[in-house]
Amino acid sequence: MKRFVILCAMLSIVVFSQMALAKDSFDAKHKVVIQVSTNDELTQKIAMNNAVNLQKLYGLDDVAIEIVAYGPGLSMLTAQSNNSSRVKSLAAQNITFSACGNTMKKIAKKKGKEPKLTEGVGVVNAGVARIVELQASGYAYIRP
Repeated sequence: MKRFVILCAMLSIVVFSQMALAKDSFDAKHKVVIQVSTNDELTQKIAMNNAVNLQKLYGLDDVAIEIVAYGPGLSMLTAQSNNSSRVKSLAAQNITFSACGNTMKKIAKKKGKEPKLTEGVGVVNAGVARIVELQASGYAYIRP
């Protein structure tokens, strides 16, 4: 029962944080989702550079940016990544990072545990579905 209560509390935090993010981004003039599905560090760096450049161009309050990583791209969001400190820094600067829950489960099944994510990274049920949802709500799609 204790595990169930803890699981429900954790799930509530995730749901309410996603709702808060959605509300904040709803007010932004520009909305962008950036897909990362490769473990190529150069491509991952370009995705983050795209996000930073958009913030510089439009201003922090006028652009909502979410980087969604799935498959091999999830490596970008792990604590072991060479990009970990930059991901943490950008997450603190209003760039949302979403890790694919499906990918997390596949890694856990293969390795016996889920990867440790960088601080500031959220988890969504399915990365591809998250991109579809964001596009349906008016987000422009970028894949570096």
